[in-house]
Amino acid sequence: MKRVIVSTGDAPKAIGPYSQAVKCNGFLFCSGQIPLDPATGKLVEGGIRKQTERALKNLVAVLEAGGAGLDTVAKTTVYMLDMGEFQEMNEVYSSFFQANQPARATVQVSSLPSGARVEIDAIGIIRITRT
Repeated sequence: MKRVIVSTGDAPKAIGPYSQAVKCNGFLFCSGQIPLDPATGKLVEGGIRKQTERALKNLVAVLEAGGAGLDTVAKTTVYMLDMGEFQEMNEVYSSFFQANQPARATVQVSSLPSGARVEIDAIGIIRITRT
């Protein structure tokens, strides 16, 4: 079983001792993405909608760097500070996953890194490329 570390400059650098993603046995295990702007490393301004959008854009960058994409995601987990913002988060999330939606768990947590309101991780299936 070979593990391959995935890293991209199109998503924020890991802020701890972990990788952005790991490829293993045809799967891509993506670490949680928070709404940091990859260019500045700072949390995006705005509420849950803007933060969800940025977290998902970061997740897309990691998925693509690992040979997967939103269309290959099998499972996500959404971590939220306030479930009262669920509907707004879900509207943005739905705009990214319009068809073939993955399985998902959504949980409320007491805090997230860097003052984020949302964090999203994913497990994707790596696309097979033929040459």
